[in-house]
Amino acid sequence: MRSPRHYLLFLLICLSGCALPKVAVHEGYSLKRNITYTPERWPEAVLGDFYRPRVKRLVPAVLLIHGGAWTGKDGRWQMEPIAKRLACRGYAVLNVTYRLAPQWRYPAPAHDVQEAVKWLRDHAVEEGIDPLRIAIYGYSAGGYLATHVGLIEGPESAHVRAIVAGSAPSDLRFYPGGDLVPQFLGGTQREIPERFKEASPVTYVTRRSPPMFIYHSTGDQLVPPEHAWAMMAAYEKNRVPYESYWIDGRGHVGAFLLPSESVSAAIDFLDRQLSP
Repeated sequence: MRSPRHYLLFLLICLSGCALPKVAVHEGYSLKRNITYTPERWPEAVLGDFYRPRVKRLVPAVLLIHGGAWTGKDGRWQMEPIAKRLACRGYAVLNVTYRLAPQWRYPAPAHDVQEAVKWLRDHAVEEGIDPLRIAIYGYSAGGYLATHVGLIEGPESAHVRAIVAGSAPSDLRFYPGGDLVPQFLGGTQREIPERFKEASPVTYVTRRSPPMFIYHSTGDQLVPPEHAWAMMAAYEKNRVPYESYWIDGRGHVGAFLLPSESVSAAIDFLDRQLSP
């Protein structure tokens, strides 16, 4: 039978564990997990992980957005390797999830991402972020959200300095059938053609659009290369700078798991665009 002293020691250990800081310190950066970046009155609390380089200067920031066909579960784990690379490179990083289908449809996830950019700006002083040097980076469905939010102008504009789009659907009108896009938008293209146009990032490119880095696989059948070509054509038409990187032959998932040098090239692009 254990003495009261054992139970007291156990209680102290438990209490000390509860009192541990929420900030985990890694080599080169600190990490705060499960930050609620949406406002209190938001329909659903949405989470992100915040990485901060361990330097005493203002740093640029990158918002990371995972893929997953706008459905399923929180996919922040997908972007963790990129988040760590960026943090070690000197970037603050907010790696986020967003409200997912079928419970939530467009434009709810885009509104979440807008709030994530706003969170970076609202916490710029507190976290040592340069609010004029914020970029947005996503893959697949996350690349779609990055381009959609990064390109929209108006009162809710994100006003980011640069966009990285990996294997991103740029024109949802390329999907006349299937299940994923109608589930995301709330109907088929025949039923809601204007919604398909409104939700397509390529339609928002103007001469004021931020520079974009586009990477895509030549063998992608889920998000065919025509999406990248369409975005590049829109940028060329509007004389906006962009860079591209083609991954040879891999499928949609394969290009994410084995991205060749595309991620390194994307980070080099961010270095150039977000330099002081």
